[in-house]
Amino acid sequence: MSDSLHAAARLRIVLVGTQHPGNIGSAARAMKTMGLRGLVLVAPERFPHHDAVAMAAGAGDVLDSARVVPDLATAVADCRLVLGCTARSRRIALDELLPREAAARAVATAAAPAGTTAAVVFGRERTGLDNDELQLCHAAVTIPADPEYSSLNLAAAVQVLSYELRLAMLGPREALPAVPAPDGDVPASHAELEGFFAQLADTLDAIDFHKGRAPESALRKLRRIFLRAALDDRDVRLLRGVLADAQRMARLAAERGP
Repeated sequence: MSDSLHAAARLRIVLVGTQHPGNIGSAARAMKTMGLRGLVLVAPERFPHHDAVAMAAGAGDVLDSARVVPDLATAVADCRLVLGCTARSRRIALDELLPREAAARAVATAAAPAGTTAAVVFGRERTGLDNDELQLCHAAVTIPADPEYSSLNLAAAVQVLSYELRLAMLGPREALPAVPAPDGDVPASHAELEGFFAQLADTLDAIDFHKGRAPESALRKLRRIFLRAALDDRDVRLLRGVLADAQRMARLAAERGP
């Protein structure tokens, strides 16, 4: 078995807020046909459910091993790459990838020597991923459907991405983009990055960076900048050390008063 096929164990399909249990079963079937087993369900409305088992049609093992978690942050905390499947969004500035580009990036991440995990995230049947959930993604994946009828069933979307992941796993490794840092350091996990972003938000408040303005816009832009930088775990530790010193100086200034 090739190294890329071994990567299947570190590829994760995440379904957020799925409303119809049959779609969970159909998604599990779509995954299994392409050699994928890692299914995580974020707050499904009805699961376990007999409709999910019926629609899985032989992929019951994928359902049995599926993890159920309360939120997307928990589902992807250990991931080094998180790709959100969504229609084009004007409110959240994410890099947009076609399924083939997304699959190549995900497989390259999962096949890295460090053994990193990549997740492909799908939203609710009617409303997709909300803006807070998209903020947790490194890039968006858009299936180029016919704009005159672009409505795609959840399981069909999972099948499209699972197929592209399978092609990427079967393809030559040299055709895949290099994801690990050049010096071999491990890319920062999602949880490490979210911890950094939380500390960054606290620090900006402590130094009165926003000057009374709403912080959301600046934080979104800063998030995009740091995600593009592809920080490794040492980068995050260094940056958090800088922020800790800035917070300490802000506390000292506040204690001294004007």
